[in-house]
Amino acid sequence: MKKIAIISTVVLGLLTFASCDSYLDINEDPNSPAESNMTTDIMLPGAEMNLAGTYGDFMRITGGYFAQQYAQTFGTSNYLDYSQFEMSATRSSGAYTQLNVRALKNLTTTRTLAEKSEEWGTYLATTTLRAFIYQLLVDCYGEVPYSEAFTGATSPKYDDGADVYAGILAELDDALDKAGAGDQVATNFLFPGKTASEWIKFANALKLKILMREYDVNSAAAAQVKALIEEDNFPTEDIAYAGCWKDESGAMSPFYAEEFATNWGSTQINVVANVAIINTMLQKDEDGEVVYEDPRLSAFFEPNASGEYTGGISGTNFATAGDGLKSGNWCRPVASYDMPVYLITVAETEFFIAEYYARTGNNGEAKNHYEAAIEASCATAGVDGAEDVIAQFPYDNSNWKKSIGISKWVALTGVNTIEAWCEVRRLDYPAFGSVKGSDMYNQRDDSSYKPEKCQPGTLYTPIDVKNEVGPNKLLERWPYAESSSSRNNITPEFPGYTVPVFWGK
Repeated sequence: MKKIAIISTVVLGLLTFASCDSYLDINEDPNSPAESNMTTDIMLPGAEMNLAGTYGDFMRITGGYFAQQYAQTFGTSNYLDYSQFEMSATRSSGAYTQLNVRALKNLTTTRTLAEKSEEWGTYLATTTLRAFIYQLLVDCYGEVPYSEAFTGATSPKYDDGADVYAGILAELDDALDKAGAGDQVATNFLFPGKTASEWIKFANALKLKILMREYDVNSAAAAQVKALIEEDNFPTEDIAYAGCWKDESGAMSPFYAEEFATNWGSTQINVVANVAIINTMLQKDEDGEVVYEDPRLSAFFEPNASGEYTGGISGTNFATAGDGLKSGNWCRPVASYDMPVYLITVAETEFFIAEYYARTGNNGEAKNHYEAAIEASCATAGVDGAEDVIAQFPYDNSNWKKSIGISKWVALTGVNTIEAWCEVRRLDYPAFGSVKGSDMYNQRDDSSYKPEKCQPGTLYTPIDVKNEVGPNKLLERWPYAESSSSRNNITPEFPGYTVPVFWGK
Protein backbone atom coordinates (compact mmCIF):
# COMPACT_ATOMS: atom_id res chain seq x y z
CA MET A 1 0.00 0.00 0.00
CA LYS A 2 1.39 3.36 -1.02
CA LYS A 3 1.53 6.06 1.63
CA ILE A 4 1.01 9.80 1.47
CA ALA A 5 4.59 10.09 2.73
CA ILE A 6 5.83 9.64 -0.82
CA ILE A 7 5.16 13.34 -1.24
CA SER A 8 8.57 13.99 0.29
CA THR A 9 10.16 11.77 -2.33
CA VAL A 10 8.30 13.61 -5.04
CA VAL A 11 9.55 16.92 -3.71
CA LEU A 12 13.17 15.89 -3.45
CA GLY A 13 13.07 14.13 -6.78
CA LEU A 14 11.72 17.21 -8.52
CA LEU A 15 14.55 19.30 -7.23
CA THR A 16 17.02 17.06 -9.05
CA PHE A 17 15.71 17.54 -12.55
CA ALA A 18 13.85 20.81 -12.95
CA SER A 19 16.78 22.74 -14.40
CA CYS A 20 20.53 23.03 -14.30
CA ASP A 21 20.61 26.10 -12.10
CA SER A 22 23.34 26.10 -9.48
CA TYR A 23 20.89 25.75 -6.61
CA LEU A 24 20.18 22.20 -7.74
CA ASP A 25 23.81 21.18 -7.35
CA ILE A 26 23.87 21.35 -3.56
CA ASN A 27 24.23 18.12 -1.61
CA GLU A 28 22.27 19.24 1.42
CA ASP A 29 18.59 18.50 1.92
CA PRO A 30 16.81 21.43 0.21
CA ASN A 31 14.46 21.62 3.18
CA SER A 32 17.42 22.27 5.50
CA PRO A 33 20.15 23.95 3.45
CA ALA A 34 23.41 25.07 5.00
CA GLU A 35 23.37 28.68 6.15
CA SER A 36 25.91 29.64 3.49
CA ASN A 37 23.57 28.31 0.79
CA MET A 38 20.48 30.04 2.12
CA THR A 39 19.43 32.19 -0.82
CA THR A 40 16.01 32.92 -2.26
CA ASP A 41 16.90 31.00 -5.44
CA ILE A 42 17.50 27.87 -3.37
CA MET A 43 14.73 28.23 -0.81
CA LEU A 44 11.73 29.13 -2.97
CA PRO A 45 11.63 26.04 -5.26
CA GLY A 46 11.87 23.65 -2.32
CA ALA A 47 9.02 25.38 -0.51
CA GLU A 48 6.94 25.34 -3.70
CA MET A 49 7.31 21.62 -4.16
CA ASN A 50 6.31 20.93 -0.57
CA LEU A 51 3.12 22.86 -1.33
CA ALA A 52 2.56 21.19 -4.70
CA GLY A 53 3.19 17.73 -3.27
CA THR A 54 0.62 18.12 -0.50
CA TYR A 55 -1.97 20.22 -2.29
CA GLY A 56 -1.84 18.07 -5.41
CA ASP A 57 -2.18 14.75 -3.58
CA PHE A 58 -3.50 14.63 -0.01
CA MET A 59 -5.73 17.68 -0.42
CA ARG A 60 -7.02 16.45 -3.76
CA ILE A 61 -7.87 13.02 -2.36
CA THR A 62 -9.56 14.21 0.82
CA GLY A 63 -11.41 17.04 -0.91
CA GLY A 64 -12.76 14.66 -3.52
CA TYR A 65 -14.21 12.33 -0.90
CA PHE A 66 -15.64 15.09 1.30
CA ALA A 67 -17.29 16.80 -1.70
CA GLN A 68 -18.64 13.45 -3.00
CA GLN A 69 -16.70 13.63 -6.23
CA TYR A 70 -14.78 10.48 -5.26
CA ALA A 71 -15.84 7.15 -3.74
CA GLN A 72 -13.91 4.13 -2.52
CA THR A 73 -13.45 1.24 -4.91
CA PHE A 74 -14.22 -2.44 -4.35
CA GLY A 75 -12.49 -4.20 -1.47
CA THR A 76 -9.86 -1.64 -0.48
CA SER A 77 -9.95 0.55 2.60
CA ASN A 78 -7.24 3.19 2.20
CA TYR A 79 -9.67 6.10 2.20
CA LEU A 80 -12.85 4.44 3.38
CA ASP A 81 -12.91 6.74 6.41
CA TYR A 82 -12.88 9.80 4.14
CA SER A 83 -15.75 8.24 2.23
CA GLN A 84 -17.63 8.11 5.54
CA PHE A 85 -16.92 11.81 6.26
CA GLU A 86 -14.23 11.15 8.82
CA MET A 87 -10.86 12.78 9.39
CA SER A 88 -8.76 11.85 12.39
CA ALA A 89 -6.09 13.97 14.05
CA THR A 90 -3.53 11.45 12.88
CA ARG A 91 -4.57 11.20 9.24
CA SER A 92 -3.77 14.80 8.36
CA SER A 93 -0.60 15.07 10.43
CA GLY A 94 1.80 14.33 7.60
CA ALA A 95 0.17 16.88 5.32
CA TYR A 96 0.08 19.47 8.11
CA THR A 97 3.78 18.97 8.77
CA GLN A 98 4.57 19.20 5.07
CA LEU A 99 2.70 22.48 4.76
CA ASN A 100 3.67 24.02 8.08
CA VAL A 101 7.12 22.81 9.09
CA ARG A 102 8.44 22.63 5.56
CA ALA A 103 6.57 24.90 3.13
CA LEU A 104 5.56 27.73 5.48
CA LYS A 105 8.79 27.73 7.42
CA ASN A 106 10.87 27.91 4.26
CA LEU A 107 8.61 30.53 2.71
CA THR A 108 8.91 32.63 5.86
CA THR A 109 12.69 32.39 5.74
CA THR A 110 12.74 33.20 2.02
CA ARG A 111 10.43 36.17 2.57
CA THR A 112 12.76 37.53 5.24
CA LEU A 113 15.76 37.13 2.94
CA ALA A 114 13.89 38.89 0.13
CA GLU A 115 12.92 41.77 2.39
CA LYS A 116 16.48 42.25 3.60
CA SER A 117 17.83 42.36 0.04
CA GLU A 118 14.84 44.33 -1.24
CA GLU A 119 13.91 41.64 -3.77
CA TRP A 120 10.34 42.83 -3.93
CA GLY A 121 9.24 40.47 -6.67
CA THR A 122 10.37 37.52 -4.59
CA TYR A 123 8.86 39.13 -1.50
CA LEU A 124 5.49 39.16 -3.28
CA ALA A 125 5.86 35.57 -4.50
CA THR A 126 6.65 34.19 -1.05
CA THR A 127 3.93 36.28 0.58
CA THR A 128 1.36 35.02 -1.92
CA LEU A 129 2.27 31.38 -1.36
CA ARG A 130 2.28 31.91 2.42
CA ALA A 131 -1.20 33.41 2.23
CA PHE A 132 -2.38 30.57 0.02
CA ILE A 133 -1.23 27.96 2.54
CA TYR A 134 -2.58 29.78 5.58
CA GLN A 135 -5.97 30.12 3.95
CA LEU A 136 -5.93 26.41 3.15
CA LEU A 137 -5.10 25.53 6.75
CA VAL A 138 -7.85 27.76 8.12
CA ASP A 139 -10.36 26.31 5.69
CA CYS A 140 -9.52 22.81 6.89
CA TYR A 141 -8.87 23.28 10.62
CA GLY A 142 -10.60 26.55 11.50
CA GLU A 143 -7.85 27.80 13.84
CA VAL A 144 -4.09 27.52 13.32
CA PRO A 145 -0.92 29.01 14.80
CA TYR A 146 -0.18 32.21 12.87
CA SER A 147 0.80 35.28 14.91
CA GLU A 148 3.30 33.31 17.02
CA ALA A 149 4.31 30.81 14.36
CA PHE A 150 8.05 30.64 13.59
CA THR A 151 8.83 33.05 16.41
CA GLY A 152 10.56 30.47 18.58
CA ALA A 153 7.49 29.90 20.73
CA THR A 154 7.33 26.24 21.73
CA SER A 155 3.53 26.39 22.02
CA PRO A 156 2.34 29.08 19.63
CA LYS A 157 -1.26 30.10 20.13
CA TYR A 158 -3.93 28.97 17.71
CA ASP A 159 -5.35 32.12 16.13
CA ASP A 160 -8.98 32.44 15.18
CA GLY A 161 -9.54 31.89 11.48
CA ALA A 162 -10.90 35.42 10.99
CA ASP A 163 -7.71 36.86 12.46
CA VAL A 164 -5.55 34.71 10.19
CA TYR A 165 -7.56 35.84 7.16
CA ALA A 166 -7.12 39.49 8.23
CA GLY A 167 -3.41 38.91 8.69
CA ILE A 168 -2.78 37.34 5.30
CA LEU A 169 -4.85 40.01 3.55
CA ALA A 170 -2.67 42.64 5.20
CA GLU A 171 0.44 40.73 4.12
CA LEU A 172 -0.79 40.60 0.53
CA ASP A 173 -1.57 44.32 0.50
CA ASP A 174 1.87 45.10 1.88
CA ALA A 175 3.62 42.93 -0.72
CA LEU A 176 1.51 44.33 -3.57
CA ASP A 177 2.44 47.85 -2.48
CA LYS A 178 6.14 47.00 -2.52
CA ALA A 179 6.36 45.01 -5.77
CA GLY A 180 6.34 46.43 -9.27
CA ALA A 181 5.24 44.51 -12.35
CA GLY A 182 8.77 44.49 -13.75
CA ASP A 183 10.49 43.29 -10.57
CA GLN A 184 12.47 40.09 -10.83
CA VAL A 185 11.46 36.94 -8.94
CA ALA A 186 13.79 34.26 -7.62
CA THR A 187 13.94 30.90 -9.35
CA ASN A 188 10.56 29.26 -9.08
CA PHE A 189 8.41 26.55 -10.64
CA LEU A 190 5.13 28.45 -10.92
CA PHE A 191 6.21 31.26 -13.28
CA PRO A 192 9.74 30.37 -14.40
CA GLY A 193 11.50 33.27 -16.05
CA LYS A 194 8.60 35.67 -15.48
CA THR A 195 8.62 38.97 -13.61
CA ALA A 196 6.36 39.95 -10.72
CA SER A 197 3.51 40.87 -13.09
CA GLU A 198 2.18 37.30 -13.04
CA TRP A 199 2.50 37.11 -9.26
CA ILE A 200 0.52 40.35 -8.95
CA LYS A 201 -2.34 38.74 -10.87
CA PHE A 202 -2.09 35.61 -8.73
CA ALA A 203 -2.15 37.69 -5.54
CA ASN A 204 -5.23 39.57 -6.77
CA ALA A 205 -7.06 36.31 -7.55
CA LEU A 206 -6.12 34.97 -4.13
CA LYS A 207 -7.35 38.15 -2.44
CA LEU A 208 -10.63 37.79 -4.30
CA LYS A 209 -11.02 34.21 -3.12
CA ILE A 210 -10.23 35.11 0.49
CA LEU A 211 -12.64 38.04 0.50
CA MET A 212 -15.47 36.14 -1.18
CA ARG A 213 -15.05 33.22 1.19
CA GLU A 214 -15.49 35.51 4.19
CA TYR A 215 -17.97 37.85 2.47
CA ASP A 216 -20.85 37.05 4.83
CA VAL A 217 -18.83 37.62 7.99
CA ASN A 218 -16.58 40.54 7.01
CA SER A 219 -18.42 43.83 6.49
CA ALA A 220 -15.39 45.33 4.75
CA ALA A 221 -15.19 42.61 2.12
CA ALA A 222 -17.71 44.07 -0.34
CA ALA A 223 -15.81 47.32 -0.89
CA GLN A 224 -12.50 45.49 -1.29
CA VAL A 225 -13.97 43.05 -3.77
CA LYS A 226 -15.48 45.92 -5.74
CA ALA A 227 -12.07 47.59 -5.97
CA LEU A 228 -10.41 44.38 -7.13
CA ILE A 229 -12.99 43.77 -9.83
CA GLU A 230 -12.77 47.35 -11.06
CA GLU A 231 -8.97 47.04 -11.24
CA ASP A 232 -9.48 43.87 -13.32
CA ASN A 233 -5.94 42.56 -13.07
CA PHE A 234 -6.61 38.85 -12.65
CA PRO A 235 -4.85 35.89 -14.29
CA THR A 236 -5.91 35.15 -17.85
CA GLU A 237 -4.51 31.63 -17.59
CA ASP A 238 -4.88 29.00 -14.87
CA ILE A 239 -2.34 29.20 -12.04
CA ALA A 240 -0.84 25.72 -11.84
CA TYR A 241 2.32 23.74 -11.40
CA ALA A 242 2.59 22.39 -14.93
CA GLY A 243 5.48 21.43 -17.15
CA CYS A 244 7.64 20.44 -14.18
CA TRP A 245 6.76 16.74 -13.96
CA LYS A 246 8.47 13.74 -15.59
CA ASP A 247 7.60 10.12 -16.20
CA GLU A 248 10.17 8.97 -13.64
CA SER A 249 10.01 7.75 -10.07
CA GLY A 250 9.96 10.70 -7.70
CA ALA A 251 9.27 13.16 -10.49
CA MET A 252 5.62 12.52 -11.36
CA SER A 253 2.66 14.74 -10.57
CA PRO A 254 1.75 13.86 -6.96
CA PHE A 255 -1.80 12.49 -7.37
CA TYR A 256 -0.71 10.28 -10.25
CA ALA A 257 2.34 9.06 -8.34
CA GLU A 258 0.17 8.19 -5.33
CA GLU A 259 -2.79 6.54 -7.01
CA PHE A 260 -1.80 5.41 -10.49
CA ALA A 261 1.93 4.79 -10.85
CA THR A 262 3.28 1.28 -10.27
CA ASN A 263 6.87 2.41 -9.66
CA TRP A 264 6.35 1.85 -5.94
CA GLY A 265 5.36 -1.79 -6.40
CA SER A 266 1.62 -1.33 -5.84
CA THR A 267 -1.25 -1.76 -8.27
CA GLN A 268 -4.00 -1.13 -5.71
CA ILE A 269 -6.93 0.97 -6.89
CA ASN A 270 -8.59 3.27 -4.35
CA VAL A 271 -10.12 6.40 -5.83
CA VAL A 272 -13.09 6.10 -8.18
CA ALA A 273 -15.88 8.40 -9.32
CA ASN A 274 -18.80 9.09 -7.01
CA VAL A 275 -22.37 8.50 -8.14
CA ALA A 276 -23.25 12.07 -7.09
CA ILE A 277 -20.95 13.64 -9.67
CA ILE A 278 -21.53 11.00 -12.35
CA ASN A 279 -25.32 11.40 -12.18
CA THR A 280 -24.90 15.16 -12.49
CA MET A 281 -22.58 15.00 -15.48
CA LEU A 282 -24.41 12.12 -17.18
CA GLN A 283 -28.18 12.37 -16.85
CA LYS A 284 -30.65 9.72 -18.04
CA ASP A 285 -34.42 9.51 -18.37
CA GLU A 286 -36.66 6.88 -16.75
CA ASP A 287 -35.88 4.46 -19.58
CA GLY A 288 -32.15 4.80 -19.03
CA GLU A 289 -31.57 6.88 -22.16
CA VAL A 290 -28.94 9.60 -21.93
CA VAL A 291 -30.51 13.05 -22.06
CA TYR A 292 -27.41 15.04 -21.13
CA GLU A 293 -23.70 14.25 -21.15
CA ASP A 294 -21.34 16.90 -19.88
CA PRO A 295 -18.53 17.47 -22.40
CA ARG A 296 -16.01 17.49 -19.51
CA LEU A 297 -16.99 14.01 -18.32
CA SER A 298 -14.40 12.19 -20.40
CA ALA A 299 -11.77 14.77 -19.40
CA PHE A 300 -12.46 14.16 -15.70
CA PHE A 301 -13.13 10.40 -15.58
CA GLU A 302 -12.21 7.27 -17.51
CA PRO A 303 -15.06 4.95 -18.57
CA ASN A 304 -15.18 1.60 -16.77
CA ALA A 305 -14.20 -1.76 -18.21
CA SER A 306 -17.50 -1.91 -20.11
CA GLY A 307 -17.03 1.55 -21.59
CA GLU A 308 -19.66 3.10 -19.31
CA TYR A 309 -19.60 5.82 -16.69
CA THR A 310 -20.64 4.54 -13.27
CA GLY A 311 -20.16 5.91 -9.78
CA GLY A 312 -19.54 4.29 -6.44
CA ILE A 313 -21.46 5.18 -3.29
CA SER A 314 -19.89 6.93 -0.32
CA GLY A 315 -19.54 5.03 2.93
CA THR A 316 -18.67 1.56 1.69
CA ASN A 317 -16.05 -0.29 -0.33
CA PHE A 318 -18.47 -2.94 -1.67
CA ALA A 319 -16.38 -5.61 0.07
CA THR A 320 -19.35 -7.98 0.39
CA ALA A 321 -20.49 -7.51 -3.20
CA GLY A 322 -20.66 -10.35 -5.69
CA ASP A 323 -19.07 -10.54 -9.12
CA GLY A 324 -21.27 -7.74 -10.43
CA LEU A 325 -19.54 -5.00 -8.45
CA LYS A 326 -15.85 -5.65 -8.88
CA SER A 327 -13.15 -3.10 -9.61
CA GLY A 328 -13.84 -2.99 -13.32
CA ASN A 329 -17.29 -1.62 -12.64
CA TRP A 330 -16.01 1.80 -11.60
CA CYS A 331 -14.71 4.90 -13.36
CA ARG A 332 -11.38 6.28 -12.30
CA PRO A 333 -10.27 9.92 -12.42
CA VAL A 334 -8.30 10.86 -15.51
CA ALA A 335 -4.68 11.23 -14.43
CA SER A 336 -1.25 11.39 -16.00
CA TYR A 337 2.32 11.73 -14.84
CA ASP A 338 2.38 15.34 -16.04
CA MET A 339 -1.06 16.45 -14.86
CA PRO A 340 -0.99 20.02 -13.50
CA VAL A 341 -1.44 20.86 -9.84
CA TYR A 342 -3.92 23.73 -10.06
CA LEU A 343 -3.83 26.48 -7.43
CA ILE A 344 -6.42 28.87 -8.88
CA THR A 345 -8.18 28.58 -12.23
CA VAL A 346 -9.71 31.27 -14.40
CA ALA A 347 -13.06 29.53 -13.90
CA GLU A 348 -12.85 29.94 -10.11
CA THR A 349 -12.16 33.64 -10.44
CA GLU A 350 -15.07 34.08 -12.86
CA PHE A 351 -17.42 32.23 -10.50
CA PHE A 352 -16.38 34.55 -7.65
CA ILE A 353 -16.97 37.62 -9.82
CA ALA A 354 -20.37 36.25 -10.85
CA GLU A 355 -21.23 35.75 -7.19
CA TYR A 356 -20.25 39.31 -6.32
CA TYR A 357 -22.52 40.71 -9.02
CA ALA A 358 -25.35 38.41 -7.92
CA ARG A 359 -24.99 39.65 -4.35
CA THR A 360 -25.06 43.27 -5.47
CA GLY A 361 -28.05 42.87 -7.77
CA ASN A 362 -26.32 43.22 -11.14
CA ASN A 363 -28.05 40.27 -12.77
CA GLY A 364 -26.68 40.84 -16.25
CA GLU A 365 -23.04 40.84 -15.16
CA ALA A 366 -23.66 37.89 -12.85
CA LYS A 367 -24.99 35.87 -15.78
CA ASN A 368 -22.13 36.96 -18.05
CA HIS A 369 -19.44 35.92 -15.60
CA TYR A 370 -21.27 32.72 -14.68
CA GLU A 371 -21.23 31.70 -18.33
CA ALA A 372 -17.62 32.86 -18.69
CA ALA A 373 -16.74 30.58 -15.77
CA ILE A 374 -18.26 27.56 -17.51
CA GLU A 375 -16.48 28.47 -20.73
CA ALA A 376 -13.19 28.74 -18.83
CA SER A 377 -13.80 25.38 -17.15
CA CYS A 378 -14.35 23.71 -20.51
CA ALA A 379 -11.19 25.38 -21.82
CA THR A 380 -9.20 24.00 -18.89
CA ALA A 381 -10.64 20.55 -19.61
CA GLY A 382 -9.72 20.94 -23.27
CA VAL A 383 -13.24 20.36 -24.58
CA ASP A 384 -15.86 22.18 -26.60
CA GLY A 385 -19.53 22.34 -25.69
CA ALA A 386 -19.72 25.05 -23.04
CA GLU A 387 -23.01 26.15 -24.59
CA ASP A 388 -24.50 22.73 -23.84
CA VAL A 389 -23.44 22.99 -20.19
CA ILE A 390 -24.92 26.47 -19.93
CA ALA A 391 -28.17 25.25 -21.49
CA GLN A 392 -28.37 22.37 -19.01
CA PHE A 393 -27.42 24.55 -16.02
CA PRO A 394 -28.66 28.06 -16.93
CA TYR A 395 -27.98 30.88 -14.53
CA ASP A 396 -30.93 31.44 -12.19
CA ASN A 397 -30.76 34.80 -10.48
CA SER A 398 -33.59 33.85 -8.12
CA ASN A 399 -31.34 31.13 -6.66
CA TRP A 400 -27.85 32.18 -7.61
CA LYS A 401 -26.27 30.14 -4.82
CA LYS A 402 -27.68 26.96 -6.31
CA SER A 403 -26.62 27.88 -9.85
CA ILE A 404 -23.10 28.86 -8.89
CA GLY A 405 -22.73 26.18 -6.22
CA ILE A 406 -23.58 23.22 -8.44
CA SER A 407 -21.75 24.51 -11.50
CA LYS A 408 -18.62 25.32 -9.49
CA TRP A 409 -18.74 21.88 -7.84
CA VAL A 410 -18.76 20.24 -11.27
CA ALA A 411 -16.05 22.52 -12.66
CA LEU A 412 -13.71 21.84 -9.72
CA THR A 413 -14.12 18.07 -9.95
CA GLY A 414 -11.32 17.57 -12.43
CA VAL A 415 -8.96 20.21 -11.13
CA ASN A 416 -9.28 21.25 -7.49
CA THR A 417 -11.43 19.08 -5.25
CA ILE A 418 -10.40 20.57 -1.89
CA GLU A 419 -11.77 23.90 -3.09
CA ALA A 420 -14.99 22.13 -4.06
CA TRP A 421 -15.38 20.88 -0.47
CA CYS A 422 -14.85 24.43 0.81
CA GLU A 423 -17.37 25.93 -1.59
CA VAL A 424 -20.04 23.30 -0.90
CA ARG A 425 -19.72 24.12 2.81
CA ARG A 426 -19.93 27.84 2.12
CA LEU A 427 -22.69 28.00 -0.49
CA ASP A 428 -24.67 24.98 0.78
CA TYR A 429 -24.93 23.63 -2.76
CA PRO A 430 -25.08 20.95 -3.92
CA ALA A 431 -27.58 20.30 -1.12
CA PHE A 432 -28.51 16.91 0.28
CA GLY A 433 -31.30 15.21 -1.62
CA SER A 434 -34.02 12.93 -0.30
CA VAL A 435 -32.05 9.75 -1.08
CA LYS A 436 -29.51 8.25 1.35
CA GLY A 437 -26.61 6.03 0.48
CA SER A 438 -28.39 3.10 2.13
CA ASP A 439 -31.29 3.64 -0.29
CA MET A 440 -28.94 2.92 -3.19
CA TYR A 441 -27.07 -0.08 -1.78
CA ASN A 442 -27.48 -2.24 1.31
CA GLN A 443 -23.97 -3.78 1.27
CA ARG A 444 -25.32 -7.32 1.05
CA ASP A 445 -26.14 -8.05 -2.57
CA ASP A 446 -25.56 -6.65 -6.02
CA SER A 447 -29.24 -6.38 -6.83
CA SER A 448 -29.65 -3.61 -4.26
CA TYR A 449 -27.23 -1.36 -6.15
CA LYS A 450 -29.47 1.42 -7.50
CA PRO A 451 -27.26 4.43 -8.27
CA GLU A 452 -29.92 5.92 -10.52
CA LYS A 453 -31.80 6.98 -7.38
CA CYS A 454 -29.27 9.76 -6.77
CA GLN A 455 -30.73 12.93 -8.28
CA PRO A 456 -28.49 15.20 -10.36
CA GLY A 457 -26.90 18.04 -8.44
CA THR A 458 -27.46 16.55 -4.98
CA LEU A 459 -25.39 14.97 -2.22
CA TYR A 460 -26.44 12.11 0.04
CA THR A 461 -25.64 10.68 3.45
CA PRO A 462 -22.99 7.95 3.10
CA ILE A 463 -24.07 4.37 3.76
CA ASP A 464 -21.92 4.41 6.88
CA VAL A 465 -21.24 7.92 8.14
CA LYS A 466 -19.19 9.10 11.10
CA ASN A 467 -21.55 9.26 14.09
CA GLU A 468 -20.50 12.77 15.07
CA VAL A 469 -21.45 14.00 11.59
CA GLY A 470 -24.74 12.16 11.13
CA PRO A 471 -27.30 12.31 8.31
CA ASN A 472 -27.59 15.11 5.75
CA LYS A 473 -24.53 16.96 7.03
CA LEU A 474 -21.04 17.58 5.76
CA LEU A 475 -17.78 17.23 7.61
CA GLU A 476 -17.21 20.92 8.35
CA ARG A 477 -13.68 20.88 9.77
CA TRP A 478 -10.76 18.63 10.67
CA PRO A 479 -9.49 17.87 14.18
CA TYR A 480 -6.26 19.72 14.95
CA ALA A 481 -3.38 17.73 13.52
CA GLU A 482 -1.71 15.46 16.04
CA SER A 483 1.71 16.52 14.74
CA SER A 484 0.86 20.01 16.05
CA SER A 485 -1.38 19.36 19.05
CA SER A 486 0.91 16.73 20.60
CA ARG A 487 3.67 19.34 20.90
CA ASN A 488 1.52 22.31 21.77
CA ASN A 489 0.14 22.40 25.32
CA ILE A 490 -2.26 25.25 24.56
CA THR A 491 -4.04 23.53 21.68
CA PRO A 492 -7.73 24.48 21.98
CA GLU A 493 -10.42 21.90 22.48
CA PHE A 494 -11.74 20.57 19.19
CA PRO A 495 -15.18 22.18 18.70
CA GLY A 496 -16.65 19.26 16.75
CA TYR A 497 -16.87 17.86 13.24
CA THR A 498 -20.03 19.75 12.30
CA VAL A 499 -19.06 23.16 13.68
CA PRO A 500 -18.29 25.36 10.68
CA VAL A 501 -15.05 27.30 10.38
CA PHE A 502 -15.50 31.04 10.89
CA TRP A 503 -16.68 31.89 7.37
CA GLY A 504 -19.39 29.21 7.43
CA LYS A 505 -21.10 30.31 10.63
